[in-house]
This record gives sequence, C-alpha cells and structure tokens, in this order.
Amino acid sequence: MKPNMNNMMRQIQKMQQEMEKVQNELGNKTVTEEAGGGIVKATANGKKEIISVEIDEEIAKAGDKEMLEDLVVAAVNKALESAGKMAEDDMAGVTKGMIPPGMNIPGF
Repeated sequence: MKPNMNNMMRQIQKMQQEMEKVQNELGNKTVTEEAGGGIVKATANGKKEIISVEIDEEIAKAGDKEMLEDLVVAAVNKALESAGKMAEDDMAGVTKGMIPPGMNIPGF
C-alpha cells in the first residue's frame, strides 16, 4: 500500500509544479474584448488583470459620458470573463483526472 501513496504524492507534486508553471504563463497571455461595436476595447491577462482600455477617439470627443462609462464596464467585464475562461481551460489540462469537475482551484 505504501508504494501507491508514494506514487500519489509524486503525482500531486508534479501537478503542483505544472499548475505553478501555467499560472506564471497566464500573466503573459492576453484576451481583448470590445463593446459598442469596437468603440471600447479592454485587454486582460490570464491572471484576470486589466492591462489596457482603448476608447475610440471620436466617441470620447462626443461627450456622452454615461454611455462611454457603460461601454467601458461592458468591455472590461467581457475581458475578465474571457480571461477567466482562458485560465480555466489552461488549468484543466494540468488537473485533468486529478480534480473532480466543478471543484474550484484557488486563485481562479
């Protein structure tokens, strides 16, 4: 029985190392989402951090502050959702068969 426990511990350590590697790589991966047909674009990395927001210059000059704020919120929310999905997909490759479906992974 002991050799099975040792094997399981090695598998867990390997999975932890792979998860750490994927988490580090996620900081370099990005997704960009838009709102209002591209009026506002938000880019997030795989760690679910917003790294940039772009606003169409003509719309910014138009002065519809409330609409612009709504579009920024929409674009940021889409980008964060996509970043979360990207992180989940990347982590699923590491944890496949080790963590039951639906179980949350800390930090994601």
